[in-house]
Amino acid sequence: MSTKHFVINIDKLVVDALEALTLTNPDVLYYKNDKVIAKKSHDLQTHVAVISGGGAGHEPAHAAFVGEGMLTAAASGWIFASPSVAQIERAIVAVAGPKGVLLIIKNYTGDIFHFSLAAEKARSRGIPAEVVVVGDDVAVGKTKSGKVGRRGLAGTVLVHKVAGAAAAHAESTLKEVVAAAKEVADNLVTVGVSLNHVHIPGRKIEEENIMAEDEAELGLGIHNEKGCVRLQPIPSLPDLVKTMLDQLTDKTDADRAYVDFATAESVVLMVNNLGGLSPLELGAITNEVVGQLTSRGLRPKRLFSGTYMTSLDGPGFSVTLLRASDIVLKYLDAPTKAVGFTPGSVVTADSPSRVIVESAAQKTEHSHTNGHAKPSILDPARFASSVKLACEKVIAAEPQITQYDTVVGDGDCGYTLKRAAEAVLSFVTSLSTNISPTVSTLQDLAETVENNMDGTSGAIFSIFLHALATSTARFETVLDENSWGSAATEALKTLYAATPARPGDRTLVDALAPFVETLAAGEGVKNAAVAGRKGAEGTKGMNASLGRAVYVDARGYDRVPDPGAVGVAELVEGLAGL
Repeated sequence: MSTKHFVINIDKLVVDALEALTLTNPDVLYYKNDKVIAKKSHDLQTHVAVISGGGAGHEPAHAAFVGEGMLTAAASGWIFASPSVAQIERAIVAVAGPKGVLLIIKNYTGDIFHFSLAAEKARSRGIPAEVVVVGDDVAVGKTKSGKVGRRGLAGTVLVHKVAGAAAAHAESTLKEVVAAAKEVADNLVTVGVSLNHVHIPGRKIEEENIMAEDEAELGLGIHNEKGCVRLQPIPSLPDLVKTMLDQLTDKTDADRAYVDFATAESVVLMVNNLGGLSPLELGAITNEVVGQLTSRGLRPKRLFSGTYMTSLDGPGFSVTLLRASDIVLKYLDAPTKAVGFTPGSVVTADSPSRVIVESAAQKTEHSHTNGHAKPSILDPARFASSVKLACEKVIAAEPQITQYDTVVGDGDCGYTLKRAAEAVLSFVTSLSTNISPTVSTLQDLAETVENNMDGTSGAIFSIFLHALATSTARFETVLDENSWGSAATEALKTLYAATPARPGDRTLVDALAPFVETLAAGEGVKNAAVAGRKGAEGTKGMNASLGRAVYVDARGYDRVPDPGAVGVAELVEGLAGL
């Protein structure tokens, strides 16, 4: 649970965030006293109005969905609190006319009371008004939810979108807009999961809401209310998604079988960020959900993935499924100028075929052929043994390298080296006894590192290894240590042409250069590895002049050596059999 915030005055937080919408969307008006956002260009004489709202803390819902093709106005309460009747009335007066107004609300008691009363007062003034209540949650189940019914969750956004698209046509009547909204609301299911509850700025921390590091909560609500079950330990993503999809689609679960998707014309999927997930993680989650849904025979026709309805910075996500007709798809595809809405995508039968996975052989099959037979320069068995040992040492050293890089970098060096070492180990192992004794093997090894090692370290290793392969191509016999030293010296020169890094700059070059120089001097690979380790250890206390380490607290330099240099030391010790 994150308890640090830049704004701790929650009242100011809400009103300022709403005011910011006037900066990002030129077609909205902000009634500040009532915390109402309204579409400026709306013609209340010719168009049905669509209004929604609820407590703040769910952004971009609801105010950022005001715009052409979506909501006409939204009333915001304070964080997790329903807007008052007076606020909702202000929204109605701003945008509703003789064509009428539809109020879309989530199934929460405060919202129902306030919006229903506001609708009744609008009718008393001669404005046709209807209310559609959305309850799409399946986690609680029919038995426990009883008379209260299902909670309204992220599926409400799809109701906003469809109703807004229907109302965008001047010929649409209130009855038609209501029918479109109800069709969506009646065919929605949503379930959410989170790794923790959230902290409301300026309020005390509720200890009972703090979850253990190995816990997740299924069915967590969007107002910080507890879910239906805590999962401990946290399931793998595939297992978690399976559980969620079971709750959404299992027709045999009498407590949750709200919508039958077996005969659906189309299925719409929304994967919603509850506020605290990175786009990177949400992307991986979306891929897993689509894959599992497709394997169930429910390949979605439309996919919405993004941040639609949050619970402040909740570290979780929700999955929504909609049984959709062709007209609903048409309204979902219609354009909108609402700044908070991320448009969906059309998922077609050939979508998986657009993912291209090439094997290493396919990528390099034409890269090493020039019509001439290549000489044997490697002892395959010795080469494989040395490379395997080097990779194993780098993999084993990952925790220590990561710890060093956490002190003087961004903490990814150990894993970057480990990932490359695992790829090279897999490459050598896959060749088994079929390792080519020619330069092609070195070229393929360099390609393997290039394709599996990112960042600056990856570039340095790739340049050096490709140059090494080029340098060894001039030899006609199996390389001995002196030949390797000569080739490595040429490779180091090539590397120096690409980077200003030199010994003394606190980089991996501090270990690589002494290794190469000692090997080239004819002192043998074991002494060269010792020199590489000495160079790595010598970076402790050395100031950085290149790379990201330049920006970190210099006090860390005295505590640990350069992580990349340590990785090189582990590597060359493995090559030397130390």
